[in-house]
Amino acid sequence: DALDLGSSVLDVQVQLLLPAPIDKKLKQLSLSFIMQKNMIKYRKQVIIMKVLLINHFPLEGSGSGVYTKTLATNLIKRNHQVAIIYPENTIESTYNDNIIHYPVIFNSEDIPFNFPCFTTHPRSSFNFKNMTEDEKNLYEKVFFNKILEVIEDFEPDIIHANHIWTLSGISAEIAKIYNIPLILTCHGTDLIGINDEYNDKVINPRGRNWADKAVEYADTIITISNDNKTMATNLFNDNIGKFVLINNAINSDIFKYDPSISKSKILEELNLPIKNNLVSFAGKLTYIKGVDTLLKASQLYQNEDTITIISGDGEERQKLENYVKDHSIENVFFIGNQPQNKLSKIYNISNCLVVPSRKEAFGLVAVEAMACGIPVIATNQGGLKELIDKDVGLVFEVDDYKTLANDIEKILNKDITFDKEKIINKSNKYYSEDNLTNKVEKIYNKALHKINVAKNNIR
Repeated sequence: DALDLGSSVLDVQVQLLLPAPIDKKLKQLSLSFIMQKNMIKYRKQVIIMKVLLINHFPLEGSGSGVYTKTLATNLIKRNHQVAIIYPENTIESTYNDNIIHYPVIFNSEDIPFNFPCFTTHPRSSFNFKNMTEDEKNLYEKVFFNKILEVIEDFEPDIIHANHIWTLSGISAEIAKIYNIPLILTCHGTDLIGINDEYNDKVINPRGRNWADKAVEYADTIITISNDNKTMATNLFNDNIGKFVLINNAINSDIFKYDPSISKSKILEELNLPIKNNLVSFAGKLTYIKGVDTLLKASQLYQNEDTITIISGDGEERQKLENYVKDHSIENVFFIGNQPQNKLSKIYNISNCLVVPSRKEAFGLVAVEAMACGIPVIATNQGGLKELIDKDVGLVFEVDDYKTLANDIEKILNKDITFDKEKIINKSNKYYSEDNLTNKVEKIYNKALHKINVAKNNIR
């Protein structure tokens, strides 16, 4: 079905059919003829677009990477053509899909350092704020050349850049020249890159400069939660009208309830003891994710029939493992980064997922776990407080490990129960990839329509 865009889809379709140099009257006649002959046809179609997605991180290991890959996959399903530019630090990463990949390889002869992050990434702890001027210059030069190369090669209709940051600013400068619409998605960690813990102190003026260029040129800026939108508009209050809210989404082909999954089989594959109760965490092992709060709580709820599984990696892993050892905490297991299909199975066999973040723009892992039918215990931070209600889980204050332990015990002891179907339904209703893709497609089409109208006015 056509998107609800008034005549914008039709207008752009018609424009694509007509040659540029055409007499005004002939053009009007042609428009009238085409509209009469094709109105039904085009109202039932979405424009087939060539979309260039750009991300500051690899496609696995971060929320923005998962977002980019999920959106790309669903655009491909709708017959759009998609290319992605993103950093990588291994040439072994291959994807068997129909997306055109343009990785930029770090830790290589050409770029002799790892890809930088706002906090950390499972495969990099190198931070943007620690880059030297030479490293910043090389980073900007390499991506400028790559974006320019891909625009020449792929000829995109739309550029959609993730994070209000350097690559988005570079994209804006190039997109201006080629008159290509630019869409941005703000993921929250980019705001940390600009300001110190969301305070008014700018800690990266160079990054802020690129961010300002991106916001100024962008047609629309997507935010992934109300909290995320509020913080972003506070930072870029001259362009408040460009910001819209579109909830993040999960890959429902991977994250779904599957009663056939064997708990004992999954635990054996992970070399973990077989126990009745499983408490799970998934994410980067950094201070901001609050894993230390979960470990303190585990000292209170630990028993012989319960294990706590920590999926993920990061700069704090050794410190956290030392804490477990030094405090003789039993049945806590660090299993490193896990692929999405494995995480889905872990969620399916868990009693609950804990998200103890000190800051969280959205909390994608919470929705992934909900799609698998398990309740979520999360802090009342950022997008998490929008996700978690009484039907799907429990909320606690940041660092309050005693309340967290008490909430976990309530679930393990069945003092409080949740309707699995309600949990799954909320995930499917509000956070499906179809919802995300429908709304993003509308934004793309409106941006293309604006460009089309501008071109007509110039003529």
